Amino acid sequence: MLALTGSLAVAASPAELLAAYTAEAGAPASAVRGEAFFTSRHGREWACASCHGVKPVQDGKHAATGKVIGPLAPAFNPQRFTDAGKADKWFRRNCQDVVGRTCTAAEKADVLACLVSLR
Repeated sequence: MLALTGSLAVAASPAELLAAYTAEAGAPASAVRGEAFFTSRHGREWACASCHGVKPVQDGKHAATGKVIGPLAPAFNPQRFTDAGKADKWFRRNCQDVVGRTCTAAEKADVLACLVSLR
């Protein structure tokens, strides 16, 4: 875990962050699994897509507050996934809302692989 923490601390691009999550997971990321995770409910009220949209390439809206959320896909919002601390913070919060627990490194890698693939 220490090695991952070091890797994430210097991650400055979506590709670097994806590589760090993939390394922690110990298996290749899958954009297909990431899309399925993103669009599915996991026994909770919301899916990731509930706020970000099925294809998160435009503004979304928080399901409870109505607050506008900028595009999640890095190709449509260059600030996304350029700060490892911010990415971890939002994965932590959103995974609690969507799956009721912390997401695994593999789940984060899969979701990020999906988001990076959107053009």
